[in-house]
Amino acid sequence: MPGINIGIDLGTATVQYYVDGKGIVLTEDVATASDSKTGRTVSVGSKAYKMIGRTPDSITVHRPLRDGIVSDFTAAQDLLRYNLQKICGNRIFKPNLVLCVPTDVTGLEKRVLLNIATASGAAKACLIEKPIAAALGAGVDYRKPRGTMVVDIGAGSTEIAVITMGSIAIGECIHVAGNTFDDDIARYLRRERAITIGKLSAEQIKKKVGCAYLREAEIAISVKGKSYITGMPMLFEITTTEVFLALREHLEQIADTVRSVLSQTPPELLADISENGIILTGGSARLPGIERIIERKIHVPTRVAQEPENCVVRGIGIALNHMDILSDNGYFFKTRQDIENV
Repeated sequence: MPGINIGIDLGTATVQYYVDGKGIVLTEDVATASDSKTGRTVSVGSKAYKMIGRTPDSITVHRPLRDGIVSDFTAAQDLLRYNLQKICGNRIFKPNLVLCVPTDVTGLEKRVLLNIATASGAAKACLIEKPIAAALGAGVDYRKPRGTMVVDIGAGSTEIAVITMGSIAIGECIHVAGNTFDDDIARYLRRERAITIGKLSAEQIKKKVGCAYLREAEIAISVKGKSYITGMPMLFEITTTEVFLALREHLEQIADTVRSVLSQTPPELLADISENGIILTGGSARLPGIERIIERKIHVPTRVAQEPENCVVRGIGIALNHMDILSDNGYFFKTRQDIENV
């Protein structure tokens, strides 16, 4: 195919771009800012993300994806077009894109994503399911008939799948992930301490003192917030124990879903998983101790992949280098004309 091949992990919080032969070339926040009256895009990516909660009425910040699904067609198209222009420049041939999708997307949602890709400047576009890409990026050999469980914990959703020979044998997607943890922290502070914080502050707390277990030595950080009672600004401390208590319910839900998927797994594949263990990928897999809570619940060795936040985009890159992975699993490149004729 003429044109460069680009793999895209279009996540709820960040989007990563992999160029065939170059590796990961760009990581951007998934956000756009536009003029509220004209609709004209004024900022994209990290610059737009930093505007969240800080804009006047004349500027609106959009998060194009929600729970891994496109929620704002125009904003998603603007984001992809801007970044593709940054990567490709003024090339004669348009690029070919491979994008990952959650396992629970509908046919209509897949078509929307393909439409966005081709409208953003791609010659052809192809979709691959996120757990397969995550497994490839974590080093799973797609050619062997051995079962491997991958739990990809992103920002908008958690994908739990048993992979064998490059295909999903059984899987489930739940919309409990990094963004849910941020909401848990904000809700806990409002309920228990009458403090209101924004999304960016909640994310900062999660990254600095978030944990999935009770630490022996507590750590605390100072954060700026707003008193729910007086409405005045305030500086307060939050500890690792408080964050654990805030996240505990949804961490248990992820572990319970892993257990449910395992209970439905065929015996031969289950034996492979017991031997090989469970692999955690996705940015939220960096939450300290998250592998402990899963291992304690199901008694199967669990480990976090190296650079878990990059596993999906690295896996797409492997698929670009071995196109048979795509074709053997029924993933085909489609032009805009092909999409419109469906």
